Amino acid sequence: MPTTATLLAFAAVALGMVLTPGPNMLYLLSRSITQGRVAGLVSLLGVALGFVIYMLCAAFGITAIVMAVPFAYDALRLAGAAYLLWLAWQALAGSGTPFAPRALPPHAKGRLFAMGLLTNLLNPKIAVLYLSLLPQFVDPTQGSVLLQSVTLGAVQIAVSVTVNAILVLSAGTVACFLAGRPLWQRVQRWLMATVLAGLACRMAVERAR
Repeated sequence: MPTTATLLAFAAVALGMVLTPGPNMLYLLSRSITQGRVAGLVSLLGVALGFVIYMLCAAFGITAIVMAVPFAYDALRLAGAAYLLWLAWQALAGSGTPFAPRALPPHAKGRLFAMGLLTNLLNPKIAVLYLSLLPQFVDPTQGSVLLQSVTLGAVQIAVSVTVNAILVLSAGTVACFLAGRPLWQRVQRWLMATVLAGLACRMAVERAR
């Protein structure tokens, strides 16, 4: 099992990730503003299921690679470090206002759930993100790699669902607040880029050791 310090560190990174603008946040804000909180929460359930699917695929995939291929764990860390550096650059290079909600037609609850699920599953950054972040916090000497991966994934899902639920319930206020404060957006991008670059450097140093 991951240590308490590892879980807290991973939760902090997951919080930074969910606060980074992306398709999930934009869709949930737009849906909540145009169709109401209930529609936003139903869509969020679909998004949450997408997280679970990606988390299980990543957890079993990481475990299989580590067990089957010599030195695969270190190789995965090195690839993850490179990807995190790319994400840091993307955070700094980002521009525009991602919080302007789109006008969406109303849909039934079943379709809302399906669209939330597809919005998450069709975002390849989520899949690669799991493969980049999970190895950073998994320690094979602490027990089952699979159990550690699932535990960390559960933490990420809990943080993401909680934050997104808050966004859904206060969608109008949040959208207006963020859209009208470009300075906050720039500060958030720099903070996220710093965190990602720091993680990438840590991964690279551990690989060198």
